[in-house]
Amino acid sequence: MTIINAVDVKRNYGDQWAVNGVTLSLNKGDHLAIKGASGSGKSTLLYMLGGLERPSHGAIKIDGLDLVKSSDQALANFRNQKVGFVFQFHFLLSTLTALDNILMPVRIAGLKEKKYLAVIDQYAERLGVKSCLKKFPFQLSGGEQQRISIMRALILSPPVLLCDEPTGNLDSVNSANVIDLLKELSKASGSTLIVVTHDDAVAQKFDLRMHMQDGKLLVN
Repeated sequence: MTIINAVDVKRNYGDQWAVNGVTLSLNKGDHLAIKGASGSGKSTLLYMLGGLERPSHGAIKIDGLDLVKSSDQALANFRNQKVGFVFQFHFLLSTLTALDNILMPVRIAGLKEKKYLAVIDQYAERLGVKSCLKKFPFQLSGGEQQRISIMRALILSPPVLLCDEPTGNLDSVNSANVIDLLKELSKASGSTLIVVTHDDAVAQKFDLRMHMQDGKLLVN
């Protein structure tokens, strides 16, 4: 089943083409690494696939939703319920506990929190952050914050998980652990996973690999 379908997608900023004619099709449960240098367009592509930016040209459908033709409100609902985001910088809300940060997508969607607490407990046990749930972000290490952000991204079991340089601030051992974790949890939830990275060691952990250069997506 095709979950991501992008055709001839382009995005320009003035006369600069950040993404220039990308076509991509992924099935449910696929795991893809997109490797590229800084400025290659990989993050811009990811943001368009996640409904954070609109393309200047082309078509994008994610889980049946036409992102180009959708209203701003429809895109907001899509981002909250259909896509999980994991970034290099974790964007945890400093005034909320780790648990409250994880529950944010649930609250925005207007869902009952109680049914998700058992899932959070299972994730926290698996990730070794049970003792962190009542703490605030400033009380957590960088690795703990990253794991909390992964839990937040997966709490609604979204069809798509998009990760922008999720290991950018980590050493090689912790980088490998985070990627293994993302693959394991996305497989368990049935999510399609895309990781963009500049790190060849990260990309090599994926069976599906592509390369981004000068706004174009190339098959390895």
